[in-house]
Amino acid sequence: MANEVAITVKVNGVERKARVEPRLLLVHFLRESLGLTGTHVGCDTSQCGACAVLMNGAAVKSCALLAAQADGAEITTIEGLATNGAMHPLQEAFWACHGLQCGFCTPGMIIAAYDLLQHTPNPSDDEIRRGLDGNFCRCTGYHNIVRAVRQAASALKSEVA
Repeated sequence: MANEVAITVKVNGVERKARVEPRLLLVHFLRESLGLTGTHVGCDTSQCGACAVLMNGAAVKSCALLAAQADGAEITTIEGLATNGAMHPLQEAFWACHGLQCGFCTPGMIIAAYDLLQHTPNPSDDEIRRGLDGNFCRCTGYHNIVRAVRQAASALKSEVA
């Protein structure tokens, strides 16, 4: 199409070049163009956080960004947190601590928690709750999610030590 925009993004470590409609949301580019369906479409109003990804290392809601705005950026989705088939400590902790029930919010929660732990490696429960503010879970009541983030923080400290 004549009004498409050329973009280049690095997604989960792989450079991707594409032509996109100027109005295409980043979440739809990731899911439909790249097949990365771990990033969920929840509310389409940037309220729930299910669509969170890392853009240049910071958590963003991909339903509130155009794919064209990501041109030149490095994007990490939930799929990109795993290394060589091994889950990231946050993914492991969510599983071990029952920090998920239906799983719909889980990718966004994990991305938000990852961003939090990059800035606050030893967060208090209140800091965890504030760090996850803007991500909604309708199933778990958040107690196990907070516990999972706490466990992941401890596991990540052990990896560094």
